[in-house]
Amino acid sequence: MSAETIDHATLTTLSKAGVVRSAHVVGQDGGWSVLVKYGMTERVLAAQRTHKVRVFRKLDTLVDYLKGVGISRFEVDALAYDPNGVTVIKRPDRAAAMKNAHAAAAYTKWLTAQIHEAIDEPSPSVPHDDAMGQVRAALKR
Repeated sequence: MSAETIDHATLTTLSKAGVVRSAHVVGQDGGWSVLVKYGMTERVLAAQRTHKVRVFRKLDTLVDYLKGVGISRFEVDALAYDPNGVTVIKRPDRAAAMKNAHAAAAYTKWLTAQIHEAIDEPSPSVPHDDAMGQVRAALKR
């Protein structure tokens, strides 16, 4: 496959313009990738964040994606695809991100409860001017 890539936005634009000549779905270890031909150029679809070759784990997902960008005809090359050899891609970075997200959500929930508890507290409040006067007096000592 070509080392050059194409992103989702460019593929969508080219598809809407009707200049995509063909799309080839290529099986590989871990899933399926797409090779797009337009004009005299061939490009592999890249993932949005990493800009590496995008690999779809399921062919159904890839079919829905291609139809969504306006490509309903394509060739499938399953020669290198082995359903028994598909490796599970582990993402420890995502696990850490999920732990951080849960911790942040728990903190937000705790902080919200603390704020509501303080607002609902029936003890008498001190007017702002009185409080500032007390602070000034304390600072002068």
